[in-house]
Parts: sequence; structure tokens; C-alpha cells
Amino acid sequence: MRKPMMAGNWKMNKSVSEATALAKEIAELTSGYANVDRVICPAFICLPVVQWNLKDSPIQLGAQNCHWEESGAFTGEVSAAMLAGLVDYVIIGHSERRQFFGETDESVNAKIVAALAAGLTPIVCCGESLEQNQAGETQSFVSGQVRGALVGLSAEQVQSLVLAYEPIWAIGTGLAATAQQAGDICGKVVRATVQELYGAAVAGATRVLYGGSTKPGNIAEIMQQADIDGALIGGAALDGKSYAEMVRITSEVYAA
Repeated sequence: MRKPMMAGNWKMNKSVSEATALAKEIAELTSGYANVDRVICPAFICLPVVQWNLKDSPIQLGAQNCHWEESGAFTGEVSAAMLAGLVDYVIIGHSERRQFFGETDESVNAKIVAALAAGLTPIVCCGESLEQNQAGETQSFVSGQVRGALVGLSAEQVQSLVLAYEPIWAIGTGLAATAQQAGDICGKVVRATVQELYGAAVAGATRVLYGGSTKPGNIAEIMQQADIDGALIGGAALDGKSYAEMVRITSEVYAA
């Protein structure tokens, strides 16, 4: 059985002191739920301090981005090699990175290769816009993003990473795909694309998360979908009690 994951993407929020306090609160509130992987992704500047404060905790750290080169003249960037030993995961290809910073399927693929080479686990995002959704292009577009992300990867590499379906129209809007809609895309598009490329065993071993206005009020129904293995959480992860409640509910769904 694929282990569920609650991954909190804190985006450009929380000072170092605020991030430290939130991380400690989350560690305390979620200490009894070992059957759920708990991942938090603070801003780069917060990672060393948060890591030190969580050194005796099962909470895992993730970064929100990385560069595809190991080093070089890339002012303001952070390489996967620099993150090695500091975090376990790195979010790659988030829709905000694609929308505001010009990331493409090619750059996403290059970042995945760099992250894997550095020993990090990529959380690879895919998802369509409202216009694409309404035009009936969800399946072809999302499948194309998955294919582009996985170019050149081995079966072993693919089943070690995490895929996250995040419909752009549901991020930070308060709108969310219904649980069945989310489950259908995660299973019949994201996982089905992996199966087409790498076979049923790899597809069955690869974790697929859903992201898009997930919160305590809808996480139970979402986590009951067979092809959803967790959530990539935005706003609800910035509140310790909210995030912990989502972990608790997920733990109970999987224990049932």
C-alpha cells in the first residue's frame, strides 16, 4: 500500500521565527500519526533553522524549487546539490512557477533530473487552467505535462518520485474539484499516463497527490479516492491546527 502524504507548501509566507514556531507546533500536534508522511516546505531562508528545530522529529522538510545546474552564475537561484542534506523533498513545476517564472516542461524535467541526482525526492506538479478545463482539454494537457516531466527517467526513478495534480483553477480560489473529479484525473490521467509509459507495477507504486483548496472539511472525501495518496496543501498548511487536523483525518481514513 502506498503511504499517504500531507505536504504543506508554505509558499512566500512566514518569517524565520514564524516558520520555526509553526514547524514546532506541527511536530507536536501530529506526533501520533506515523502512518502518514508529514512534509513541510518553508521558504529557502527558513530551511536551516527549521531543520535544526526538527532534528528529533519525524517531520520531513521540502524546498519549493531548485535549479537544474549544480552551480554557476545564476544569481538568486538555489541548486539541488545545495539542498542535499538539508531537505528530503523538493517541489518542482508548481503552477505558480510555470505561470510567473516561465517554467516549461523541459525545465521541469531538467530540475527533476538534478533533484534525483542530488538524492532528493521531487514532488512534480501538473494541472490545467480553467479555460483548458472548460474546453475539455484536461486529459490531453495533464497527460502531456506528465510525459514531459518524465522524459529520460528510468522506471526506478519514476516510482521514487511523487506526482501532484493541482488544477490551476482550484489553487487559492476556494474552489476545489469534487473528490470524484480529483480521483478520476489522478487515476485515469496521471497514473494512467505513468502506466502507459512504464507499466502497471510502476504506476501502482507511484504516489499521486491532489492539490487545490484542500482543507479539513474536504480532505476525508478526497482521501477516500483510491488513486489519491495525499495532498499538496497551500493555505491550510499555514495554520498548525488545520494541517494537523488534515493529518489526523487522513490517518483515520487509511486505518479504517
